Amino acid sequence: MTQHDVARELRACFRGPVHEPGSPSYDAERATFGGTLDARPAVIAEALSPADVQNAVLIARGRSLPFAVQSTGHGTLTACDGGVLVKTGRMAQVLVDAGRRVARVGAGATMGQVIQAAAPFGLAPVAGSHASVGTVGFSLGGGMGPLSRQFGYGADNVLRAEVVLADGQLVQASSDRNPDLFWALRGAGANFGVVTSMEIRLHPVARVFAGTATFPIERAAQALARFRDLSSVLPRELGIAMSLLRSAPDRGVDSPALVLRACYAGDPDDAVRALLPLYRAAGTPLADELRSLPYAQAGEALGGIPPRRFELFADLPDALIAAAVDSVRRPLGADGVEVRLYGGAIADPGPGAGPAGHRDVPFAMTIDGSDDAAASLRPFATGGSFLNSLGDQRRTADAYTAADWARLRALKREWDPENVFGRTHNIAPATVAPAGQRAMNFRAPASHTGRTYEVAT
Repeated sequence: MTQHDVARELRACFRGPVHEPGSPSYDAERATFGGTLDARPAVIAEALSPADVQNAVLIARGRSLPFAVQSTGHGTLTACDGGVLVKTGRMAQVLVDAGRRVARVGAGATMGQVIQAAAPFGLAPVAGSHASVGTVGFSLGGGMGPLSRQFGYGADNVLRAEVVLADGQLVQASSDRNPDLFWALRGAGANFGVVTSMEIRLHPVARVFAGTATFPIERAAQALARFRDLSSVLPRELGIAMSLLRSAPDRGVDSPALVLRACYAGDPDDAVRALLPLYRAAGTPLADELRSLPYAQAGEALGGIPPRRFELFADLPDALIAAAVDSVRRPLGADGVEVRLYGGAIADPGPGAGPAGHRDVPFAMTIDGSDDAAASLRPFATGGSFLNSLGDQRRTADAYTAADWARLRALKREWDPENVFGRTHNIAPATVAPAGQRAMNFRAPASHTGRTYEVAT
């Protein structure tokens, strides 16, 4: 079957646009965020509804073609060469139920769209620092943001998901419907199906005290040590990171520098009191842009460094702090090292939380630099990671505890035994099927009745 035949078959049962190689829109639609992946799908299909996604899965399965799904392209790691790539950007509906403090979010909606829709009601989602990130991908991969110490990971705030499975079925996943699938979704990324919509919890946060303060690098080690010592008593309302930068972001500031990034969801006076010991340790700020502002503007005010390397740390010993400071000061070191505090609601999510993250680890480092630049810091790391911040697909298992990894692989064997949804940070199915293995029959799209695809499990 040629690429044109696949495209024609899709068009017969697909509401959204379908693009083939050579068409005017093909190159634009295959692009990923940052343009780092040169993917060459056989066909690109822009879904308008769950039925479109179902039909695309069934056709890809029936023709033994690779399958992948992409929203904004931020988390795309593996090219779907020769396969069916489904784009969900046109499924970007956001409906806010202010009374329930819930948003129903389409598969293609960005975090910025959810933030803007919730803001008129004085509500906010747990979001990261970049408004262009897709809500579904952010949430399924864990979802760490400025409000996470108070309200948990993005994954912890998912209440319900509508999912297209590998056999083309459309199912609901929640705490009382397909609870095992619901558990896996909240941290396993796109491994278990295509989420076509989800409900997420919103929080009564209209304004925050947020922004950055820049300090001379000379007292960075002292400030980081104070940050470490206060970490267990800093209020949950405070999302905070300390960044060591080779080039300071503020004009007129000599480089390198220490930048404090903070977001406090509460009274500004309480925020100032919480931050005062860190200011004293860091010295007189060279620039101070922390202020009260709408939550919708917090991401832009906070900024951050690119997550090229990411590690978790159980502690910040003096030797690690010294190595981090030295890394941004020496000629071939890192361009930036950011230390973020976890803890709070992340470490105490309540019963039934999904597999996202290593919740008991209090510190994370994002390192903007080469492997050589990160080498002096890595010996202090736990070896764990966080799925949304993990660029190396060989380390997918590092994003989970051993127990969660084993459970995820068993559930993958149950829900996606043929690894249809494997072009991501892949969780391979366990080799031994669990008791009660589901039989999976792949049925043709509505316009292709009479053809049934049987897949042995």
